[in-house]
Amino acid sequence: MKSVFGLVLLSSIVISSPTLAQEQSLNIIFPSANYQTSAEKIFFLGTAPANGEVLINGKPITRSKAGHFAPSLPLQLGENLFTVRYQNQERQIKVTRISSLPEIPKGLAFAKDSLTPAADIAKLAGELICFSAIAPKDATVSVKVANQTIPLLPQPQQAQLPSNLAALTGNNQPNTQSNVGKYEACTTIDAAADLGQPQFQLTLNGKTITQLGTGKIQVLSPAQLQVAEVTVDAGVARTGPSTDYSRLTPLPKGTRATVTGKEGEWSRLDYGAWINSKETRILSGAVPPKTIIRSVGYRQLANATEIVFPLQVPVPVSVQQGDRFLTLTLYNTTAQTDIIRSVDNALISRLDWQQLPQGGVQYTFNLKRNQQWGYKLRYEGTSLVLSLRQPPEIGKNDKPLSGIKILLDPGHGGKESGASGPTGYLEKDLNLVVSKLLKDELTKRGATVVMTREDDKEVSLGDRQAIIDKEEPAISISIHHNSLPDDGDAEKIKGFAAFWYHPQAHSLAVFLHNYVVKKLKRPAYGVFWDNLALTRPASTPSVLLELGFMSNPDEFELVTNPEEQKKEASAIAQGIVEWFKSDR
Repeated sequence: MKSVFGLVLLSSIVISSPTLAQEQSLNIIFPSANYQTSAEKIFFLGTAPANGEVLINGKPITRSKAGHFAPSLPLQLGENLFTVRYQNQERQIKVTRISSLPEIPKGLAFAKDSLTPAADIAKLAGELICFSAIAPKDATVSVKVANQTIPLLPQPQQAQLPSNLAALTGNNQPNTQSNVGKYEACTTIDAAADLGQPQFQLTLNGKTITQLGTGKIQVLSPAQLQVAEVTVDAGVARTGPSTDYSRLTPLPKGTRATVTGKEGEWSRLDYGAWINSKETRILSGAVPPKTIIRSVGYRQLANATEIVFPLQVPVPVSVQQGDRFLTLTLYNTTAQTDIIRSVDNALISRLDWQQLPQGGVQYTFNLKRNQQWGYKLRYEGTSLVLSLRQPPEIGKNDKPLSGIKILLDPGHGGKESGASGPTGYLEKDLNLVVSKLLKDELTKRGATVVMTREDDKEVSLGDRQAIIDKEEPAISISIHHNSLPDDGDAEKIKGFAAFWYHPQAHSLAVFLHNYVVKKLKRPAYGVFWDNLALTRPASTPSVLLELGFMSNPDEFELVTNPEEQKKEASAIAQGIVEWFKSDR
């Protein structure tokens, strides 16, 4: 699976226009004529008239009834040449498989870009600082920092993890990776200092070279740490210092935290999360933010219950949802709580709290129903406001979705074309066709339907999320069609899939997946937790549906069939009706 700007797109497919597809009998959509990949195999996606054979390197391949094909072929390291032939037409494709392992230098040199830390870092005094380099086998490697010379030692074998996308193809087992040429060591520095760039030294066959690292090292004094304030509406907090790391609860604008470490443009905050420094500003002279909390207040709005936590300073916060509970944690907070007023409404049965040993207060809202309908977090001055949405009210007439607002998001659009089928037909167009049919079906059932786009225009992921937060629909559904990464088995992998992120969307994702699969007798690809832009909005239960695989020749014929599209739209709409009627 390949994530493009946060949306689900299981491919790096090269797009050809439908016009070109119609002009040429043999049409190869993927891979391009000169393609690079690190995968061990690759599939060829294309089409040709159903009569006659298509051969790749002289061997006939399997095709669908309409003539579409998607065979997977193995790749050796380096250049792989393929000749695709249909009757008197021939295409030459060169696929270069590059190694995913670092190249070990053959002479007296460090491997390119192998010295770490590669970016400027800052650590607390006494915290481990680690160094690594890739160099020839049997070399002697060391690093000099703060008047210490630290030997870097050869490392044993370790497992090489597959990418997150491997969970979608079932090939998610790690491979044993040789660490020949990998040298590592760690040290500690007990006093605050600017250590500059470390100097690496390599000796081989009696010859020695030195090379400065690219990252500077700073050791921080615990008494002189900076305080950062979040300057964007929702600061992206992560488990590590890059976008490769998992997301945590976004930090509301105004949140303050002590910076306990840095790596490149990333700052580590005192409660453990990392945030890009572009989303913060440094408060000159501020002391480490800590607060007490005493009372908790409630405000009842027309469609939400707001809980107000009065604080001395805005501190980091996290949210965890589960069946019949929502837990909110305030970090760097100490309770002076003796009394909390109970609230009795359609949502909350009881509020419990506890002081955490590491310095925070945890509030657990025990809820009256399993299903939650969305929440928002914001700071009003120094008070944190948690807004819990009330259940939607369904009208009492013969239309089962009367009174329900539903947001539909046709995936991609404009320059963001999404995946492509064997003919060159684009996912963005197919998403829009089905979304319009689904809108009609939902409207017939009484729903008010909001669309993020109704024509072929580009709508950014941020704008789509903003529309959801502004409209506050009862549910949000993003419509997509799937494809595969390079090494996926496009001939075999197919099926209907649903994706969710917040637990409040899990029930909807599972229900719609199972309902459509059973109703239409479709293959089930599965239900997935996934960190996608259109599943991340917390203001409403948000799911993303993958209605079938563009990369599977047979399923592509199915999902582009107008009669099947109507059945699909009707089944999804009725599935939504049945979900609202179910006991949640």
